[in-house]
Amino acid sequence: MSTGRRWRIAVWSALLWACGIGPAAACIEWQGQLQQGGLVWAQVAPGTQVLMDGEPLDVLEDGTVFAGFGRDAATTAEVVLRGDSACRETLAIAPREYRIQRVDGVPQQTVTPPPEVLERIARERKLVTAAKARYLTRPDLLAAALAGFQWPVEGPISGVYGSQRIYNGSPGNPHYGVDVAVPTGTAVRAPSPGVVTLAEPDLFYSGGTIILDHGYRLSSSFLHLSKVSVAVGDEVKAGQVIGEVGATGRATGPHLDWRMSWRSERIDPQFLVPPMASD
Repeated sequence: MSTGRRWRIAVWSALLWACGIGPAAACIEWQGQLQQGGLVWAQVAPGTQVLMDGEPLDVLEDGTVFAGFGRDAATTAEVVLRGDSACRETLAIAPREYRIQRVDGVPQQTVTPPPEVLERIARERKLVTAAKARYLTRPDLLAAALAGFQWPVEGPISGVYGSQRIYNGSPGNPHYGVDVAVPTGTAVRAPSPGVVTLAEPDLFYSGGTIILDHGYRLSSSFLHLSKVSVAVGDEVKAGQVIGEVGATGRATGPHLDWRMSWRSERIDPQFLVPPMASD
């Protein structure tokens, strides 16, 4: 946890005690996974303001509130409720152990890109960041997402969330998605309803890429596609075909890399889907 974050939490705690709001056993009955990579949600009284570590969370008109925890999230989070039922609590966030995986045979220019490619990479990162930064106020999409996702493809899982990959002997960034190894051309289906905010056929790292917004900055990303079958602005239903599996970008074989984000945090898609039918 950064010094700035600790300072903000300390200030919030002092202010709350000064206002007579002490710790409670539980302010909110959370559903979901209180773990690194998890997504949680709950119901509060409509009109309640909810803060987590000093940052306001989205509270929908019906009182739905939700939050996510990144791969390296702190093991505690301070939650504050303001309104008719004011209280505060400390959430315990379970840590996880992550797998280290070696991947050889990746084209070296994608591991250490040449200078002439760096401008392209920077431009593409801005596109992805802008797509994830959209704030789509769609309670219906969020309700469908919190009710549960379906697998966009089914097959052997070849990569998991949080693992760190060593490409050609060089440590890379942690892996933030779940990889499903299936043949090129396999249909990729929307795991939950959403609006397309990015549809690119050839990004340097992720190849064919789609980002699907599920509302309130909760999104799914689909990487390494051989075909992109939707366009920005399209609204899709759960189960609708949005593209096809491929091995584009930095990939050693055909697979779907499915990732999810809440705000700037990367969360684990596997927490939100049932076991595969083939399991």
